[in-house]
Amino acid sequence: MSFISYLINGISLGSIYAIIALGYTMVYGIAKMLNFAHGDVIMIGCYAVFTMMSGRGISPLPSVIVAAVICTLLGVTIEKVAYKPLRRATPLAVLITAIGVSYLLQNLALLIFGADTKSFTSVVSVPALKLAGGELVISGVTIIAVTACIIIMVALMIFIKKTKAGQAMLAVSEDKDAAQLMGVNVNGTISLTFAIGSGLAAIAGVLLCSAYPTLTPYTGAMPGIKAFTAAVFGGIGSIPGAFIGGIVLGVIEILGRAYISSQLSDAIVFAVLIIVLLVKPTGILGKAIREKV
Repeated sequence: MSFISYLINGISLGSIYAIIALGYTMVYGIAKMLNFAHGDVIMIGCYAVFTMMSGRGISPLPSVIVAAVICTLLGVTIEKVAYKPLRRATPLAVLITAIGVSYLLQNLALLIFGADTKSFTSVVSVPALKLAGGELVISGVTIIAVTACIIIMVALMIFIKKTKAGQAMLAVSEDKDAAQLMGVNVNGTISLTFAIGSGLAAIAGVLLCSAYPTLTPYTGAMPGIKAFTAAVFGGIGSIPGAFIGGIVLGVIEILGRAYISSQLSDAIVFAVLIIVLLVKPTGILGKAIREKV
């Protein structure tokens, strides 16, 4: 029964990673940029919820909605100010800028909120589900995280395949210049991508802090890296790949922590990633791209 409990916890953590990874995979798949400040947008969303619930006494649902709006606006602002001028720059320049934005957000949080660890109040009020005579308990956070992950993934796939904005995203991901010649608003499409990814980051951050109720300016750093790992694991640029990668990564981390070593759980996760990429460099659902010479 303990193995099943660990497995459920792994799926719960993996669902949160998957929601974060969806933001990474959308931005890379459409804008061909690695937004390493994504994890820190998570942290900003958590602080927004913490401030409204603890400081203002606002109920959880409005707090989460406002946090998602704040993160959405933050994501669009980051894209406009930091990334848009670098559309034609080298990937290294974009990478360095993303790291700079990440440190900027962390230090702003340090200045505003301080370095003290805050105790985060869970926003989930769903009661735990008890199975097998009470021996197996599925927490409310787990139920919400898994449900939210599935709904978000399905909604994103429908949005991309069935809507005009989604078709524009596909066009931009294939060829920005050709899409612009066909009348697609490339700048608006990329901004929309950042907006969606950043809004999802707020939701994932709130679920993460509800499951692990501590908050610091560095809260989003490691989950952001792991979610990026999940996106690469599943095949970056693929929405189902981000989902699968996140779930697998969460399960590996929890099982590694339970049966091998809690101190080596992160190393185990990254070791598995290296092995997978050696066998299949494009990830589980990634497709090899042929470049014309």
